Amino acid sequence: MSPVDPGRGVFGISVAAELVGMGVQRLRWYEAHGLLEPARTTGGTRRYSQQDLDRLRRIDALLEAGLNLAGIAMVLDLQDENDRLRDPYEVGASEEDDR
Repeated sequence: MSPVDPGRGVFGISVAAELVGMGVQRLRWYEAHGLLEPARTTGGTRRYSQQDLDRLRRIDALLEAGLNLAGIAMVLDLQDENDRLRDPYEVGASEEDDR
């Protein structure tokens, strides 16, 4: 059995909204404001991944902490950049552990 890719969009918008406890319109609103970019099928249907669901939960937590959408966008951009910078080091560290 192959591992599940957390970046693969598998959830429709209704299921994704239910899994994160939000309304469908809120997911569309976050996408319209550039906070989220779910995958799309060739027919244009949104498909949300586990990573998208995690991002939605972070957005919700940041809103509850008092940040506005512009602040949330900045925080998410910084977190994404941090993840990109950290990824090569994690790959190198796991290779060293194998030795």
